[in-house]
Parts: sequence; structure tokens; C-alpha cells
Amino acid sequence: MDALTTHNITVRVTAQYLPKQSNPRARRFLFGYYISIENGSQHTVQLLGRRWVITNAGGEVRVVEGPGVVGQQPVLAPGDAHQYASYCEMDTEVGAMVGTYLMQRTDTGELFEVRIPRFLLVTPAKMN
Repeated sequence: MDALTTHNITVRVTAQYLPKQSNPRARRFLFGYYISIENGSQHTVQLLGRRWVITNAGGEVRVVEGPGVVGQQPVLAPGDAHQYASYCEMDTEVGAMVGTYLMQRTDTGELFEVRIPRFLLVTPAKMN
């Protein structure tokens, strides 16, 4: 599990290859990832958006941005955590993701970014 703390918000990520949803012959590799966002700050915050930078084994970069996470813009009081699962489709057996969440303090309206740790997307065949 990869973890990173920014502004007292900790983001933990685990990823796994999804063989049943993948089709290696068609160069379609699906990876699930599971994220926990933990508010260790003294402020209530809301996750407004996300920005992912996805890189495949050939060095091709894809940027994905949008509101919230999986259709939600969760509010986290101090000590709260929010978990969700999503997936990424790659055209190579190895890749990586890194990103940021756009967060807002609910009391002041202050916007800030929380970093998402870089994590690898690797099929079992490429783990050795």
C-alpha cells in the first residue's frame, strides 16, 4: 500500500490487476485501485475534484480530470475517512498513476491540493 500525507490529509492506495476484465490479446489491461482518504487535520474539508496523470510502459501520458471521485464530492470532518474503488484501463502490462485532489476547507472556502501517491499498475506476468 502506498500512502502520502499533504496538509494533514493522508491518501492510501492499493492497486491490483483484474484478469477477468482484461483481454491481453487485444492489449486491454484493467487494474482496480482502492483509495482511502483520511482527514487528520482540524478542519472539515470537501473533495471537489481530481486530476490523474497516467503513464503506460511506452511513456505515453494521459491526463484525466473531473469533479469528485466516482460521482461523489465527499465531506470529511476531522478524523473522518472516505474510501472508494475505481479502475484504470491500460494498453500495456505495466503503467503508473499519480495525481492530486482539489480540496476545500468548508469554514473558510480555502482551496488546496492533496497529493495522491504514485503507484504502479503491473500484471502478474511482469512482477518478476
